[in-house]
Amino acid sequence: MSVTSAAPERTGGQAALRRLQLLVNRRLDGLLQGDYLGLLPGPGSEAGESREYRAGDDVRRMDWPVTARTTVPHVRLTVADRELETWLAVDLSPSLDFGTARMLKRDLVLAATAAMTHLTVRGGNRVGAVINAGGPELVRRPARPGRREAQGLLRTVARLIDEAGAARAAERGESPGAPRERRRAGTSHVPKRPADSLAPLIEALNSPPRRRGLAVVISDFLDPPERWAWPLRKLATRHEVLAVEVLDPCELELPAAGVLELRDPETGIVHEVQTGDRDLRRRYAQAALRQRELIADAVRTAGARQVRLRTDSDWLLDLVRFVAAQRHRRTRGGSR
Repeated sequence: MSVTSAAPERTGGQAALRRLQLLVNRRLDGLLQGDYLGLLPGPGSEAGESREYRAGDDVRRMDWPVTARTTVPHVRLTVADRELETWLAVDLSPSLDFGTARMLKRDLVLAATAAMTHLTVRGGNRVGAVINAGGPELVRRPARPGRREAQGLLRTVARLIDEAGAARAAERGESPGAPRERRRAGTSHVPKRPADSLAPLIEALNSPPRRRGLAVVISDFLDPPERWAWPLRKLATRHEVLAVEVLDPCELELPAAGVLELRDPETGIVHEVQTGDRDLRRRYAQAALRQRELIADAVRTAGARQVRLRTDSDWLLDLVRFVAAQRHRRTRGGSR
């Protein structure tokens, strides 16, 4: 049996965005009420009070004058700026055109972008974005305050999703939404795109230097970590960094579905895979686990925080839990 993997029918980015507005507003309103200290716990820039040193505190924040007066180690607390500048690095490369559950990964990227924008745009905060739509140039939206500007940013992302999907379908000689023709390895069209798409996207947030704030990288992080780990680490030296990783369950485990024809969205090459082979599924799962461990290690080493969103789960609930955990960590005096 030969099966071509396909996801359930989905609508374009513009239609998905309209549904997201109500969902995000209803479930995230009030989540960040109270004293505003930023989305992530971090050092900030305004000097605050001192408290006794606790195991795990950053020694660079030691308050030596207070320590000398009291003979007890103290650290200086700092408060984040009242107005936060947030930059989103949004990855819409071809590998996001995949999904076997509730949505495509690119739809999850749009959802995460909408949620992060909603969480950070209040109170005069500015939100900007750098977007990789799979073309030769990155798309930039300057950081500006106000919900109207935030809505414009989201419409830009949704439009780029629709345009990129139509362009890739045209490259394959298909109409959007039409069933994909089967192509053997070596016979399909290979899109012209950089071999490395995530590193330049992250580097775009490093140059030119920006005001200290929050940087959010939304991607599936499938590029080899050694390519993007250093730009991410460089970014984290100046900003609080959050890595939002999107993935599909079939990227972790292959279903036992007989012979599948799997198409690489990055290259267009199709491979036949015998998923009935138990040993192959085991080796695939091990390789996928190792890949995710490498991604997590690279993010952690860079000094960033990570939240993982899946196409088969309640992504908004996962995000709410993450934000709540960060607030709890902050109130307990945790450091980066």
